[in-house]
Parts: sequence; structure tokens; C-alpha cells
Amino acid sequence: MFSFIIFGVLFLALFFVVGIYNNFVKLIARSEEAWADIEVQLKRRYDLIPNLIETVKGYAAHEQGTLDKVIQARTAAMNGGTMAERAQEENMLSGALKSIFALSEAYPDLKANQNFAKLQDELTDTENKVQAARRFYNGNVRDLNISVATFPSNLIANMFHFMKKEYFDLPDNDAAQAPVAVKF
Repeated sequence: MFSFIIFGVLFLALFFVVGIYNNFVKLIARSEEAWADIEVQLKRRYDLIPNLIETVKGYAAHEQGTLDKVIQARTAAMNGGTMAERAQEENMLSGALKSIFALSEAYPDLKANQNFAKLQDELTDTENKVQAARRFYNGNVRDLNISVATFPSNLIANMFHFMKKEYFDLPDNDAAQAPVAVKF
């Protein structure tokens, strides 16, 4: 009888460990899926930017410095390394894009251009989707990080080397958080 109790306790403990392990696998898969969603939206943004730049060039040729900043920010964002570096580069790109949209206020003909308006709408939509994907990713990372840090799942996390993931977030005082300054 005593051996059945020991066997039952061991079975429940094994079942508990397997359940926690599978939960970690699920959380990691969700965070990777969420990151893939972010990358899809970022690629869409990267693909739209050259078309926007070409449209603006025809109307604001003397604003080459602004256009160059957007191109440089796009290139840097596409080549970002760690999660923190990638977040910083993406935020700089968002700030640079705001300056392009501010140009449209200074050039009424550009603002009236249908191609520019369509590209601006698509980029605005993409920016919203990037933010939604970022929130979804960060929510999944939060859930994973909580599981890695809390007892008793932290014991399983340490045993199987499950690690916390970095958030994809805006740093404090980032240019992308500031409103666009329109100057004439």
C-alpha cells in the first residue's frame, strides 16, 4: 500500500513537471509567433517607405536632409541586432517617418497628391499594426517572464534552461513618442 502512495506521488510530480514544461514550450511558441507578426508588419513598412520617399522627392527636393534621415533610419532598422538595438532603430524610424508626414503640412500640393495620401494611409495603418503586434508580443513575453520568475515554475525553468525574453518597447524620452513639430 505504501509503495502505491509513493508511486502515486511520483506520478503526480512527474505529471506536474511535464505540465509546467509544456506550458513553457507553449509560451515560447506564442512569443515567437508574436515576433513573427512584428516582422511581417516591419517588412511591410520597409517596403512602403521607398515609394513614399520617391513621391515626396518630386515635391520637396530641397528637403533632401529629411529624406536622407528616413532612408538611413530604414537601413539601420532593417539591420538591427539585439532586441534592444532593434527596438531603438525601429523607434528612430518611426520618428523619421513623422518628419515626412510633417512635410506634407508644409507642401499643400504634396498633401493633395493621391499617391502620397494613399502611401501615408498605408504607412499609418502599418504603424498601427506594428504597435498592436508589439503589444501582443510584449504580452506573451510578460507571461513567459512571469512563469520563469515565479515558484514553482522557476524550478522547472532553471532545470531546462528556459530564459526570460526582452520586451520590444519604446525607451523613455524616445523621439517616436514626441508629437510631430510642423514648421513653415
